[in-house]
Amino acid sequence: MSSGEREELESVEDDWSAIPCEACRSALESENTRSVSFLLLDELTIPVLGCEDHLAEFTEVCGFTTNDTADLLGHHPAGGVQCPGCRNARYDASHPMIAVHDGAVVVTACPDHQSEILQRFRTGLETRQQLTADLGTSNSPL
Repeated sequence: MSSGEREELESVEDDWSAIPCEACRSALESENTRSVSFLLLDELTIPVLGCEDHLAEFTEVCGFTTNDTADLLGHHPAGGVQCPGCRNARYDASHPMIAVHDGAVVVTACPDHQSEILQRFRTGLETRQQLTADLGTSNSPL
């Protein structure tokens, strides 16, 4: 992950009270491993933390970057997490926190997959913005 990407992300160790979404704060502060969800995107299985609503939005935005669907599992996937770095990342003290409207999603993955997911999220945001901007300026009755 580049230093620019690191600067853009906040550390989980930062003050979570700055996150307006109470459900996100609760999920991030929880030490319960049941609060971990899994983003399935192409060949990736990425552990993520956040509230249900912001995880769903994060998944939707990332879904703009794939020809398949992006899915979110609330349980450990049957095939497990294939990347050893992602599997052991939960033991790392800090993870990137990505702002999603008034909430946040924490990507508990290895640095390579953190970087890839961050890039996909950015690309997905740009794509969604272009699609909604195109819809807003269209004179089509559809």
